[in-house]
Amino acid sequence: MKFQKNTAEIFIPDGASIEEALERTTDLCIAAHQDDVEIMAAAPIIEAFQRDDRWFTAVIMTDGRGSPRDGVYHDYSDDEMRAVRFKEQRKAAMIGEYAALIMLDYPSRVIKDGDENAALVDLAAILKATKPEYVYTHNLADKHATHVAVALRVVQALRALERGDQPQKIYGCEVWRSLDWMRDDDKALMDVSARKNLQAALLGVFDSQIGGGKRYDLAAMGRRMANATFFESHGVDQSSDLSYAMDLTPLIREPEMDMISYVKDYIERFAQDVEKMIQDLE
Repeated sequence: MKFQKNTAEIFIPDGASIEEALERTTDLCIAAHQDDVEIMAAAPIIEAFQRDDRWFTAVIMTDGRGSPRDGVYHDYSDDEMRAVRFKEQRKAAMIGEYAALIMLDYPSRVIKDGDENAALVDLAAILKATKPEYVYTHNLADKHATHVAVALRVVQALRALERGDQPQKIYGCEVWRSLDWMRDDDKALMDVSARKNLQAALLGVFDSQIGGGKRYDLAAMGRRMANATFFESHGVDQSSDLSYAMDLTPLIREPEMDMISYVKDYIERFAQDVEKMIQDLE
C-alpha cells in the first residue's frame, strides 16, 4: 500500500502480510495522536483480543512531534519525540494484539487544513483495503482542534464510498471532552468493564505522556468508572466501566446532512432536557 508520505508506516504485530492483516479487520479506529486509540477505543480492542473472528486495526493520523514534554523527555527534540511516540504506539499494538497499526505521519496543521486532500486519499485507500464493520474516531464536539479535524476527514472519506463499502456504524468517541453531557438516550454506550489489566497496560506504555506530565492512564480509566457510576441515579450499576460515543452514522448515510447542524441538535436536546427539568421543579 502506498501512502502520500513516504515516512508513513504499517506495523503488523503478528507478522501477517499487509494484505491479510488489513482484510481481516472488523473494527477500525482512526485517531489523531498516539495513545488516543487506547483512550477512546478500549471496547473494540477488548472485544477483538484473543479472537480469530474479530480484528482491531488502528490508524494514527499525526506525527506526535508537537507533544508536550517534561521529566526525562524535557529536552527531546521534535524528531526524538516522534520516534518515542511511534515506538510506544507499536508497543500498544503488540499488547493489544492489533491486526495492524498504520501511522500516516502528518503534521497536525495538514490535518486541520480543509484544503489539504492528501489525508483523504490515504483514508480512502485504508477504508477500501479494510472494509471494516465498525469505525471509531473522535467526536465532533471534542475540544481539541486536531481531533475534530480528524473526525471531519473520516466522515468525508466515508461519504465518498459506495453505500455497500461503508461500515455498519461509525462512532465519535470521548478523548478531550467527555460526552456525559449528552442525553442518555442519545449516548452510544460501550461497556468496558472487562480486562482492566489489559486496559491499564495499553495506556501505561505511553510513558512520554505520563512521565511528561499528563496522567492520561488514570484519567481515562477514572472517566470510564465515573460514567458507569453516574449513568443511572435510581438503580444499581449494570457495568463497572462505560465509555460514551456519538453515533455519526447518519452523516455518512445522508451525505448532504450538515455536520454543524447534526452536532447542534445533540446540544439543543441537552439544553431542552435541562430546561424541562427546571420548569417541572419550579
